[in-house]
Amino acid sequence: MEATAKSPKMLNEKTKAILTSVKEYILITFGVALYVTAWKALLLPYTIVGGAATGISAIVFFITENLFGEGHGIPIWLTFLIINTVLLIMAIKTLGLKFCIRTIYGVILMTLLFRFMPQAEIGQFVSETDSLLACILGGVMCGVGLGITYTNQGSTGGTDIIAWIVNKYRTIPLGRILLYCDVVIISTSYFIGNGVTPIIYGLVNMAVLSFSVDMYMNGVRQSVQFFIFSHKYEEIADRINQEAHRGVTLLDGTGWYSKQPIKVITVLVRKGESGRIFKLVKDIDPNAFVSQSAAAGVYGQGFDKIRSK
Repeated sequence: MEATAKSPKMLNEKTKAILTSVKEYILITFGVALYVTAWKALLLPYTIVGGAATGISAIVFFITENLFGEGHGIPIWLTFLIINTVLLIMAIKTLGLKFCIRTIYGVILMTLLFRFMPQAEIGQFVSETDSLLACILGGVMCGVGLGITYTNQGSTGGTDIIAWIVNKYRTIPLGRILLYCDVVIISTSYFIGNGVTPIIYGLVNMAVLSFSVDMYMNGVRQSVQFFIFSHKYEEIADRINQEAHRGVTLLDGTGWYSKQPIKVITVLVRKGESGRIFKLVKDIDPNAFVSQSAAAGVYGQGFDKIRSK
């Protein structure tokens, strides 16, 4: 009887998990498509490279085209597939198949898009002489595409896999490993044959991409933490609950100078809601002492979901 009573709830949770997973895969698909579109429409026509496995593939393509003639370069999709196949085999042995499922999906999808998505002609979207604009727009599109992919627990493989493997055995931050890899990859674009110009554009593209990823993943999700010291703590706490619809916690404190007990209000809100909190406090107690600080991450009800990855 107990198992029967629980089964509808378990079925409902399973259905919800499946729908969530489907939604994430759809968003990963969109993110990867946006990333590849940036390369095909803006970066490749202007001989701009970037980091990761895509950057290596682009460099190989440009160098082989210079050697064998236009139209005879090693296709980007082929180099990308070879690199990621080797890295995925290493990752599956080191990290396990379950950890790599979404990366495998991302790699296959990106390979197919690079293979079948047509490449734009130079000047089709921005002026033929405006390589810098193409570099910046391409970096923004790549960054947003990767941001969408990462926030849905996806991956495009490449240097991400190297970073995971190194991080498992060494206490080196993932971001630092990725930075080192990307700088080395972009530096090799010198051999394309245009001097240091590809390196400069590659570094600009990398900077814009990194900024765009951070802005997408953290900009709208940034939260702040308030500590509010006021003798009118009850009224302030009630107003925050009722008007800002945020939970409030009261902490017991002691003023060291006065040696008097005091209640401290602590509340976490989205960064965009901080103005409302200041207004509430000022309306009730203009002499209140308020401390605001950025929260690196807030997870749970009313904020972001706790993720295992």
